[in-house]
Amino acid sequence: MKPLDCEALYSDGRHYDLANRGFVADIPFYLELIRKYGEPVLELACGTGRIAIPLAEQGIDVTGLDISSSMLAHARRKSAAKRLEVEWIEADCRDFKLDRQFGLIFFPFNSIAHLHDLESVEACFSCVKLHLGVGGRFIIDIFRPDLRILKRNPAKRYPVTEYPDPDGKGKVVITENNVCDRATQVNRIKWYYRVGSQAEESVKSLNMRIFYPQELDALLGYNGFTIEAKFGNYDRTEFVSDSPRQLVVSFRRE
Repeated sequence: MKPLDCEALYSDGRHYDLANRGFVADIPFYLELIRKYGEPVLELACGTGRIAIPLAEQGIDVTGLDISSSMLAHARRKSAAKRLEVEWIEADCRDFKLDRQFGLIFFPFNSIAHLHDLESVEACFSCVKLHLGVGGRFIIDIFRPDLRILKRNPAKRYPVTEYPDPDGKGKVVITENNVCDRATQVNRIKWYYRVGSQAEESVKSLNMRIFYPQELDALLGYNGFTIEAKFGNYDRTEFVSDSPRQLVVSFRRE
């Protein structure tokens, strides 16, 4: 398996939370499906608990798993401040073994795109099958590939987001450019960080594996999952050609 290469990008949970502070659209989606399929719940690549903590606030039995110790440390501080019972586990989503099974396991917010090779995807899916209870469901949330983005001019910068620096150094502005490796289906993105009035920028890599719709469906199928539903957005509209997202709900074939 290829090693995960996103450690630098997720080195400070405060920055992650501020960069994504306005994104909450997926939380009602998961709440609705948890009510349908039941608990307990396992979130893969849970990060700072952006989703897991709001679920716990609703009384849901949720476990968050992530490979980043720094992101989990921030998640623990946040859940402790709210006096919430959340189990945080530091582990690789391709190699974990817990002592329980789950009614719902979900892989949210493009996180599967960090798995760049087939062996990594298959290892992750194998772990999911081991931990998915009878009647349980596995949900993947990944963007629908957009050729306009994949074919962008690599010499040009594009805006990503901006937010106040957590250490009071001014505004953080992130821009990006990208080159898509069509052989490996990995979009190699560079994020450029400018903080306040500083002249120099810092640069971090965000390499995202592209999963085309029929490819993702086939990967689930031959790894022992049956697709129950596929939505194109968090409002549970049907997945169609111009849908922004792929939200795949599947179950393990017995």
